[in-house]
Amino acid sequence: MAKRKRLDPPKTDYLSDSTLGRAPFASAPISAPPPIAGVAGDAAGSAAAAELAQTLSDARAQGRMVVALPLDDIDATYLVRDRVGIDESEMAALVASIRARGQQTPIEVVDLGRDARPRHGLISGWRRLHALRILADQGETVLALALLRSPSEASDAYLSMVEENEIRVNLSYYERARIALKAVEQGAFPDTKKALLSLFHAASRAKRSKIRSFVTVVEALDGTLRFPEALGERTGLRLSKALDADPTLARKLEKALEEALIDDATGEQDAIENVLKGGRGDPMPRTRTSRLSVREGLDLVKFEDGAVHLSGPAIDENFRHAILAWLQEET
Repeated sequence: MAKRKRLDPPKTDYLSDSTLGRAPFASAPISAPPPIAGVAGDAAGSAAAAELAQTLSDARAQGRMVVALPLDDIDATYLVRDRVGIDESEMAALVASIRARGQQTPIEVVDLGRDARPRHGLISGWRRLHALRILADQGETVLALALLRSPSEASDAYLSMVEENEIRVNLSYYERARIALKAVEQGAFPDTKKALLSLFHAASRAKRSKIRSFVTVVEALDGTLRFPEALGERTGLRLSKALDADPTLARKLEKALEEALIDDATGEQDAIENVLKGGRGDPMPRTRTSRLSVREGLDLVKFEDGAVHLSGPAIDENFRHAILAWLQEET
């Protein structure tokens, strides 16, 4: 009978600590990776991080990355704006849209330097910034989404603003002429001709000629007209010719507009037409005794006969209701 081979019992120390770290069939322990491998790995990681940081820095500097900025860090008066009026219904719609869907299109700003306060100047997107500030005043937590631009000269910044508004909104001839004139006053262009050629280079020659005619109106009546953006093309061109022909016309218009009780653009247009036709106007002129700026956007004029006239962009439907309620309480 064949003899069975006896099996040895399992060794309890087969995987003991003394055997760890040794390769099979080898007497020496497994060596650690060479130091150069760790150095190379660290260098590769640092290079990748540096490349990513440089890519982000370049994207930010070149205006390809949207950044979130505090509203107080943006100077809305950095450039003279080309819009002279705000449609309340349009602004209310924009505020409602941003509240519901967020800011869909970033504004454009320029970095004014580390020591500047505010740090950034607004180039384009004034209406969006204004809407964001309305939301902030209503208790919303708001940051402005912005693209950083680096205009080489002030003229480039003005061009960027005008080009956006030419696409997004229908600027009036008065507003186009005003921004050209203000850009010259700010030193962005040497003269009005260069400003018109640069800012409205895509416009036809005839259109630039009309804008140039409105420059005469802006020079004579900017600050006098309450609804300048409503000045139509035909009336504006006639007014420009009349101002060139009569150096005293600007003063006549200023006096007529001050004495007339104007509450809307139609009333202002009628007063202008009346002066251009040589009429005396209706209602009959009153003798003004004083004019007071009550607050920003609200002026009060007193007349000799005891009448008072409130005017300015601050007068809206809510203001009228508040005044009426106050008068009713007083009586």
